[in-house]
Order: sequence, then C-alpha cells, then structure tokens
Amino acid sequence: MGSAVEHTEVFAALADPTRRQVLDLLAARGEASATVIARHMPVSRPAVIKHLGVLDRAGLVQARRQGREVLFTVRPEPLDSAARWLTKAASDWDRRLAALKRLAESG
Repeated sequence: MGSAVEHTEVFAALADPTRRQVLDLLAARGEASATVIARHMPVSRPAVIKHLGVLDRAGLVQARRQGREVLFTVRPEPLDSAARWLTKAASDWDRRLAALKRLAESG
C-alpha cells in the first residue's frame, strides 16, 4: 500500500489545480499530446509540458512517442495506492478518536 512518504510526490502533484485539470482531461480523453491538452487549458503549451513533467515524476501519467508526438495517458495505480493509504489513515484516526471519546466519557 505504501507510506505517506512514498505518496508525497503524488500528493504534491495533486495539490495544484492545473495538474488536476490536466489529469481530468487525460482521463476523459484517454490519451492526448501536450498541444491538445493546452488547447483546453488556460495555460500555455510550455506550462502544460512542465505540469506533465511533475505528473510524470509522480508516476501519474505515462508518455509514449507516436511519430513526432508524445502522447500522455493517466496511470491510475499511484492514485489508487494513495487513496487506499488515505482510507486506512482515516480509519486509524476514527478508531483513535473513538477510543479517546470512550476515555473522556468514562472519566
């Protein structure tokens, strides 16, 4: 499942609303080049390329060359892993808070 430290790059990449928008666009299209993504974004193509670089380093997108173009797709595995970690962390905190509540009520 991985630790919070292992998910740091994923969370950092997702913290930016533009990168989340890029991921949403890629998820909807299945695959797209930086040029196509930039047509649907309020930022330039060079900015999209920088955002794709961050997403790539976090493992959230995969690039493949097709002729002169580089096409990007979403890699869902890091998102799934981070979501599982968050679910477990929330469950752990719920259990701790319930124990704290029982202690407070019994005192």
